[in-house]
Amino acid sequence: MTLLIISPDYASHLYPLGAMGRSWQERGERVVVATGSATASIVEEFGYEHRELALGKGSNPGTIRVEEQPAGEDNLLDGFFQATRDGMIATLMYQARARLHDLMYEPVSSARRVLEIVRQVEPDQILVDHLAFSARVGLHAAGIDYIDAVLGHPSALPLAEAGEVYGYPTAWPASFVPGEDELEELADLCARVSENFTEEWNRAVVELSTDIGITRSPSLVQSRLSENAFSERGRTLVYNYPRELMPADRLKFVPESVFVGASVRDLPGSAAVDDWIQSSDAPFVYVSFGSFLSARGDVLKVVVEALRASGVRAVIAHGSTPVSDLGTLPPDWFVAEFLPQVTLLQHAAAAVSHGGNNSVTEALAFGVPLVVLPFSTDQFAGAAALEQKNLGIVLPPNTVTPAELARAITRALDMPRESRELLHALRSDQRSGVDLYRLTS
Repeated sequence: MTLLIISPDYASHLYPLGAMGRSWQERGERVVVATGSATASIVEEFGYEHRELALGKGSNPGTIRVEEQPAGEDNLLDGFFQATRDGMIATLMYQARARLHDLMYEPVSSARRVLEIVRQVEPDQILVDHLAFSARVGLHAAGIDYIDAVLGHPSALPLAEAGEVYGYPTAWPASFVPGEDELEELADLCARVSENFTEEWNRAVVELSTDIGITRSPSLVQSRLSENAFSERGRTLVYNYPRELMPADRLKFVPESVFVGASVRDLPGSAAVDDWIQSSDAPFVYVSFGSFLSARGDVLKVVVEALRASGVRAVIAHGSTPVSDLGTLPPDWFVAEFLPQVTLLQHAAAAVSHGGNNSVTEALAFGVPLVVLPFSTDQFAGAAALEQKNLGIVLPPNTVTPAELARAITRALDMPRESRELLHALRSDQRSGVDLYRLTS
């Protein structure tokens, strides 16, 4: 059998998708990954075959840098980072405005390339990142079944029945209090984005129908048009998220699906990291703002000051922020641009994160309490879920002080027994794993 994985050219997306393919590979089955050139080396690390597929102008092999993006994308990325400094609503508005133009990259030509790859590979199963819209519209137009992987908070697939709109957070952490006028403006913009996206999706379906040869059946073409393209999904739905964090009032609207929790990837070993872990029995805090938001060096510096005041060991992935910007660092800390997150979370006493998908799900998979500083997209809803379950402490990144953050880190290290028990249960549940091969073959 052959599994085809389709991923945008972003390491943070490919890592969990690649890990999901392990259950095929371990049975000796063929796994092929269609993605861009920036993450081809990650495909090689997994031991999979690679097919070239560009689903966007930008890319991210692990740490994104503005200066390495193509013309136009660099300005968009700069604008995004500036918006995060202006606050949560400014960031969400900026992202929504960008979605008026860039949700699907060259949808028809991208979809044609996807269908060409499908013909070449002849897969028995196809696993697609839900946000790979240009790929999914081609599969949808051709009537090809696929496994739809929703990475991040489940609201990435908005539930129309629950009144959700793509890009509008389903929940806010307690320390984030947007104004009613701001929320109304954001809701209106997100509704407009949804309408525009649905129109673009349907135009692509109509154009692709000629290639597929179904234009002689207008009723069939009509049946593949969408009333709300953000709600379109594959027949098999997989959430890269623990079911236990889903609110009960939302869970009742969720279509039949599989919650796999963390999709933990294997990483190449690091002798230096292993030596540092073994050098002391003292607890340590792991810090990472992911591949994008490590650019917020001003916030990373606040984290450094808070950790120094807390007197705990730390290991920090500084990403695109120069390490010199972080000030004087204690000699027993370990600081590097990129770190093997999975390895470190297996030993960490707590973690400080932006609330990204991999950071949250992998921390929960190893029973690590979190301090979350959310900046954008679904990070707000994800942080609110952690807060409601007392599994994380959430603070606003732009205004938090070192003293406030130091207190939060201390609380995370001394989490109440009830929260520790839930973390242990989540860890046991997620580490037992879900065999997607058996569920979908």
